[in-house]
Amino acid sequence: QVQLAESGGGSVQAGGSLRLSCAASTYTGSFICMGWFRQAPGKERETVASIDSDDRTNYGDFVKGRFTISRDNAKNTLYLQMNSLKPEDTAMYYCAADFIRRGYCSSKTEYNNWGQGTQVTVSS
Repeated sequence: QVQLAESGGGSVQAGGSLRLSCAASTYTGSFICMGWFRQAPGKERETVASIDSDDRTNYGDFVKGRFTISRDNAKNTLYLQMNSLKPEDTAMYYCAADFIRRGYCSSKTEYNNWGQGTQVTVSS
């Protein structure tokens, strides 16, 4: 059973930055797909960013160059650097990972392993 533990969420003012971390219980280099997703109250879970085993990345349209996904396999950790945060970025952020690629790493249906989430709140 893979365990993923997010951290780094919090409350910031608009324009601020946060770096989210997702610590995995296994070697992150073994994951074909890893991603960050978010869900605001009353909304569907949406893709923030994903990265595959070749370190190819994909971002949600709303990111517009503000966020960067990366992973450090030596530390078994996935990161999401978020800059220029906006109030509409307020949501619970989840990391996800999977060993098998069935389609696109950017699709939430790709993943069987999820963390518990970390809350990000951006005030105006």
